[in-house]
Amino acid sequence: MKTCCELTLIGHDPARFDPIALDQLDATARLDGMGRVVGLPDLHAGNGIAVGAAFWSPDRIWPHLVGSDIGCGMALWETSLAVRKFRVGQVERKLHGLDDPWDGSVEDALAAAGLPIDLASPGLGTIGGGNHFVEFQRIEDIHAPERFVALNLSDDRVWMMVHSGSRGLGQAILQAQMAMTGKLGLLATRPEAKAYLLRHDQAVAWAVVNRTIIAERFLNAIGLSGRRCLDIVHNSVTEHRTGWLHRKGAAPADRGLIVIPGSRGDFSYLAEPVLDGGDKALFSLAHGAGRKWSRNDAHARLSRRFRVADLQRTKLSSHVICEDRRLIYEEAPEAYKDIAGVIADLEDAGLIRVIARLRPLLSYKTRAQ
Repeated sequence: MKTCCELTLIGHDPARFDPIALDQLDATARLDGMGRVVGLPDLHAGNGIAVGAAFWSPDRIWPHLVGSDIGCGMALWETSLAVRKFRVGQVERKLHGLDDPWDGSVEDALAAAGLPIDLASPGLGTIGGGNHFVEFQRIEDIHAPERFVALNLSDDRVWMMVHSGSRGLGQAILQAQMAMTGKLGLLATRPEAKAYLLRHDQAVAWAVVNRTIIAERFLNAIGLSGRRCLDIVHNSVTEHRTGWLHRKGAAPADRGLIVIPGSRGDFSYLAEPVLDGGDKALFSLAHGAGRKWSRNDAHARLSRRFRVADLQRTKLSSHVICEDRRLIYEEAPEAYKDIAGVIADLEDAGLIRVIARLRPLLSYKTRAQ
């Protein structure tokens, strides 16, 4: 059996990690050519690969560690709407037709991003399923007032978070790669690795365009303007210190500001990475609260306890638009870990400085029409 490479867990109590996720992480750490593996506080079991983790190799690339939703990430926008003018009911009534294909020019949007026209898809500009969402928020409290002001941020505006990825494009890229090479690590100097990286980078760029269009569609629907404050990618492989850093459900600590969301019924955190301590976690951070229960477990547990209507309001009095009866149970707040504990672990490890906390007002996942 191959010896496990260096494996680091970020968390004050490693015993709290899911044993299945730890087994998945250990198996990855034993891959030939793997150099370092890090499990972050939101670590949880995925489809064979632990989510909330970072993997570094000096010379190899594993497409299956990035997964099918290449480029998935978070964008945070500051809108033109004053918090005092936000009316949940008014906004909710205007959010229709946003699951339908975008009526703008897909070809022009791709061309502006330097992407080939053959990547055009009716999915561009749509959220998708799973844990993806758009959420309207307000600043709950500011932890670093001087830094908040220096960043030219506003505490009296409604904020909007967009979580989505490359939709079917990333899945098609992974499936094609798996058909050719399976789960073998690709030597980065080989043609097949370079070909994958080209497609990977296109999917990442596509996902950024997707989040931008989604944001603009939602802003237009309610008659607002806004400015993007950040856009970070959670699923990717990039060059890092003469090697290759894979992030699977992990936020970058070397790209500036990040936002770490809780569940749909919990706070989110705007934070700044502390680069001095970043190497211990491969310059990666938690990308959210992390699942506590699998989707099947969440549905089985919660569908017996709650009606759908119960889950359309949260303990923080925010509203949830999700007209997929199964998804609203799978993505219920109870299925996720406590985001405050995840943030505390990152702070205790010296990896982040919290700037502000955001309260959810309205979360949108999917609507029938």
